[in-house]
Amino acid sequence: MSAGDGCNADSLGTSNPSVERQAAGASRGLVRRGSLLGLLTFAACCVTPAWAQEPDSLPPDTVYALEELRVQVTRPVATAGGASALTTRLDSLAAPPSPTLEEALRRVPLIQIRENSRGEAQPQLRGMESRQVAILVDGVPITLGWDNRTDLSVVPLTAARELTLVRGLSSVLHGPNALGGVVLVSIAEGTDLAPEPPVQFSAGIDGLGNSSLALGLATAFQGEQGKLTLRAGGGYRDRSASPLPSGVQQPDFGPSDERLNSDFEQLNGYVVARYRRSSGSWASLSSFGYGAERGVPPELNVVEPRLWRYPNTRRWVTALSAGTGWQRTPLGRGDLEASFGIDLGETEIDTYESLAYDSITGGESGDDRTLSLRLLADHTLGGGILRGAMTLAETRHEELIEPDESATYRQRFFSLGLEVEGSLIRGSGSSPRARASVGLSVDGSDTPETGGRTPRDAIWGWGARAGGSLVLGSGDVLLHGGLSRRLRFPALRELYSGALGRFVVNEGLDPEVLGVAELGLTAKVGGLEGQVVAFYQRLSDAIVRVSLGDGRLQRQNREVIRSAGAELLGSYSWRDFSLSADLTLKDVTQEDPAAPAQQRNPEYQPWITGGAALSAPMVAGVYARAQVRHVGRRYCVDPDSESEETLAADTWLDLEFRRGFNLRGSQPGRHLELALAVDNVTDAAAYDQCGLPQPGRLLRLQVRIF
Repeated sequence: MSAGDGCNADSLGTSNPSVERQAAGASRGLVRRGSLLGLLTFAACCVTPAWAQEPDSLPPDTVYALEELRVQVTRPVATAGGASALTTRLDSLAAPPSPTLEEALRRVPLIQIRENSRGEAQPQLRGMESRQVAILVDGVPITLGWDNRTDLSVVPLTAARELTLVRGLSSVLHGPNALGGVVLVSIAEGTDLAPEPPVQFSAGIDGLGNSSLALGLATAFQGEQGKLTLRAGGGYRDRSASPLPSGVQQPDFGPSDERLNSDFEQLNGYVVARYRRSSGSWASLSSFGYGAERGVPPELNVVEPRLWRYPNTRRWVTALSAGTGWQRTPLGRGDLEASFGIDLGETEIDTYESLAYDSITGGESGDDRTLSLRLLADHTLGGGILRGAMTLAETRHEELIEPDESATYRQRFFSLGLEVEGSLIRGSGSSPRARASVGLSVDGSDTPETGGRTPRDAIWGWGARAGGSLVLGSGDVLLHGGLSRRLRFPALRELYSGALGRFVVNEGLDPEVLGVAELGLTAKVGGLEGQVVAFYQRLSDAIVRVSLGDGRLQRQNREVIRSAGAELLGSYSWRDFSLSADLTLKDVTQEDPAAPAQQRNPEYQPWITGGAALSAPMVAGVYARAQVRHVGRRYCVDPDSESEETLAADTWLDLEFRRGFNLRGSQPGRHLELALAVDNVTDAAAYDQCGLPQPGRLLRLQVRIF
């Protein structure tokens, strides 16, 4: 019975080379529920209960971890190429039913999530902003679209099984624009996971009457030639408002204890299928979609904040993959995989006259389509492995700005990467004591359609990575590190969008180039497991937001942003007790003589972040979990005064109590779990951004059957 975050990992040395609601009078509803409800009907009628799920292959960065532990914390791991990583099981995160990617990642250490003035949740990692962190769902990049990022607050994880966070040294095989870290979401692929129960159900309600639920069904069919596994389900979220922290003042519109315009409603569904032949070849399908309506809380520190609502946000992501499995070839053994991704989205934005949100003054809508094709090949090469990947992607954005301004934009990406991984020193058994990996990539991008503005010819660049790992002592200590150079092409929105008059277009943006060096140590001593990583990152031609002095902003290339620091992650497990802690210390500096003197500090880059969590048994089978988080002082640019403001350090505490029951024996689908949680116990006013506080104290009650 989990009392907190979960984990999964392989053994050290084991390798798998192939891994809207308008406030008054709108007739447009939440979503077109037909397709999603149809999916849930399919799940309920066509999927018979069974107890199975096959794993897919690992991401290109094969994860190496120390010996399996039954702990309730995120695991520190290292990769074959020397990168530091974390892996987290979704089924045991202390999150509400049908969690979003934002809710999950806010519970993962070492990565910072921040909501911006558009209402979007975005990641930050090692001083790198959201566009430098790639997100792949079963190999499909969902951050190559119009904005080169995705809103984490609306991406559901109802179907997901595992999250892997690779920091810094991402593989050149991950494709274009993967430079400052990668979040890998596994639905139909991933490491070896325990089979799913035939039925999983969870529901929750909180102190404001907000509700959520999720349903998942699974089955398997075993034949002479192979095995077919199926999963399907969906989830629903309904939030009328978020709680307003004590001490925070906002305009007097509505209840004084609720954050203005913070409602959210979403329906999501998924289908997952996988067939594996006895010969090793396989094919898989993972498809999920959602429809949502939500408000955007206004900034409390500006005279004229964005007065926005998203009356309609929809997205459907599908990954079709197939692979040969490892087969004999004339030159040894090889494996070939192909993955085709379809990412379709639609977003509508309404702008309002006042904070009453009762009179629409304008808006915009956008249709997005991103298609991607990835080919992955591996082959033995003496005592090592040669890996190759080719990624082709095209993103198309059709934009309509009311009343009659429309434009179409299109951007294409290309990436070819090669990596060689091999053993340098053999141990006494079959596992190597030292491994090294070297990779090189060529990336390109062009913008053939630019809404009537000047298109850009193809821009090319190169990337590289070298890294390795060394097993020390008896095998419980792993030294790992490496060097990396990657680049990111400016997004269509960065190049051509005025954001309803807030931004001045800059069509001449250059690509960003990131250089990374890191050295880390991952170790296990008894029930104690930990990781410490020192890093240095240099982002050249960094694209940053600059105030022009007239209330408008522009994206410009700054000379250099440097980030240096250390990450520490540790966990201790003893019987049913577990303790975990994480700490990130970093110094982020911006070097650009052209930058205004009052805007020299990079925005929203705290020098210290960290936290600790304790899970322990109490009386009558109740497990308790307490987690404290801290974010240090950081800076922001006030659009009204054009001056740099300081955000004080924030600390908040979450509590959770869980009790599990066996309904009938110990078979899957016969377990019941009840949970009572209090988020932000002290009702602290913790700010994601100047004028945008996180939710205040909230009581949640949850039930789960699995």
